[in-house]
Amino acid sequence: MSAPFLSVIIPAHNEEHRLPGTLEQVFSFLQQQTYTNEVIVVENGSDDRTLEIARSYQERYRSLRVLHENRRGKGLAVRRGMLEARGEYLFMCDADLSMPVIEINRFLPPYLEDFDIAIASREAPGAVRYDEPQYRHLGGRAVNTMIRLLALPGLNDTQCGFKCFRASIAKEVFELQTLNGWSFDIELLYVARKLGYKIIEVPISWYFNPESKLSVVQDAFKMLLDIFQVHLNAVRGVYDTKV
Repeated sequence: MSAPFLSVIIPAHNEEHRLPGTLEQVFSFLQQQTYTNEVIVVENGSDDRTLEIARSYQERYRSLRVLHENRRGKGLAVRRGMLEARGEYLFMCDADLSMPVIEINRFLPPYLEDFDIAIASREAPGAVRYDEPQYRHLGGRAVNTMIRLLALPGLNDTQCGFKCFRASIAKEVFELQTLNGWSFDIELLYVARKLGYKIIEVPISWYFNPESKLSVVQDAFKMLLDIFQVHLNAVRGVYDTKV
């Protein structure tokens, strides 16, 4: 079987309520496209019916694969999906679909060319945020300022959960990933830059979800510790590739 053009990877932890609507929207969109595709749901550590619900959709959609991980961690789930995906382009997609699924094509050729990693940005020129409370926006900008100063200068929005990787790039950087929690995006982009790959930001329309699992203060502190760990890894040669 030939490789699909696009793989969509959806990490899913305790998503029994949102996952059905998300899968309906994703497959409705993909069925209208001319390119081949697959969808991979990676359920990890849920204590609700997420895994059962995801598997039930395999009866309807033959291009859906469901993977199960016992351990929790968004980074762990995304890494598993990326390393098992077969597409030419690999797109990570949050289960809340805060970015409308119809925008996926803006991350792919022929709309977008000459990139290794394309990341959704709520801050790039042309991006629009909807319904986000001011305190969440200010908190998010403070976190991004810390990330830019300490790890990824020039990138205005590293933590939006929608990113597209060329397959060969994804395999390389995800093999080097060590962080399994929320900060895994920072590590991946840091490693990609270290290896000389081209990262571009794609402005998107983004809709605030009040059910977000992110805690700005607690997660910002954890991100700070993780950034120090990334730098320590770099000094120790963890991200050095074999020639």
